[in-house]
Amino acid sequence: MNLKFIDMKKKVLMLTLIAGTLLVSSCASKKELLNCQTENKELSSNYQDSKEQLAATKARVASLEDQLAQQKRDYASLQGSLDKSLTNANSNNINISKLVDQINESNRYIRHLVEVKSKSDSLNLVLTNNLTRSLSKDEMKEVDVQVLKGVVYISLADNMLYKSGSYEINDRAAETLSKIAKIIMDYKDYDVLIEGNTDNVAVNTMAPSMKNIRNNWDLSALRASSVVQYLQDHYGVDPKRLTAGGRGEFNPIATNDTEIGKQRNRRTQIIITPKLDQFMDLIDKAPEEK
Repeated sequence: MNLKFIDMKKKVLMLTLIAGTLLVSSCASKKELLNCQTENKELSSNYQDSKEQLAATKARVASLEDQLAQQKRDYASLQGSLDKSLTNANSNNINISKLVDQINESNRYIRHLVEVKSKSDSLNLVLTNNLTRSLSKDEMKEVDVQVLKGVVYISLADNMLYKSGSYEINDRAAETLSKIAKIIMDYKDYDVLIEGNTDNVAVNTMAPSMKNIRNNWDLSALRASSVVQYLQDHYGVDPKRLTAGGRGEFNPIATNDTEIGKQRNRRTQIIITPKLDQFMDLIDKAPEEK
């Protein structure tokens, strides 16, 4: 009996212990469950925040990648512009260099022209002075002296050289032609053209002095020929240097509608042409007076 009772007590005690253990265990599990649930909520919240942060980070990275790609494109464009600018700059430098050379060449040519003009002006002044130094004031009124590009033009009125209505040299012409002859003799290598000119009035073929003269062509040529022969015969000018020519009424310097204009057109022109290699000599040294 006692043994049975003891066994019974043992069994009860065991059941009690088991029940207590289960109870304690059950209490512990609920607490842990609550803790786990709380931790799970926190983890879920943290996970959600992390996902959102990751999504934001990915969006930021994508934006940065787009910006980087744009920066690369901008850099490539700037590099291309720089290369093009450098190429254009090199080309511009070449063009500027050529332009500078052209400007320098133009400046040299301008200086050359200024020097030539200065020498030409000096030459013209020398020749003009040589031609006019021995002419009187009265003679200068009827003698037109011009020097153009080294060529001397001496224009004499017809009444200084010829008898009225004639091609014969008058007494008055001797003094003037002697001075012109001296100039011609000073420059022995110059060619001399004597050119006759008339107005447009028809020749009076009935006048005794105009015998065998058909028109103004004949009159102008014969007047020029008279001066040529006078220079040759009276002053010893080499005839090889002389040329006589007539231009009639067709080279007027004034209108033939007035008497003054006609007087100006009735002229004999003496054209003295120096050789080119003698131009510069005249600037430095005038011929000696004789």
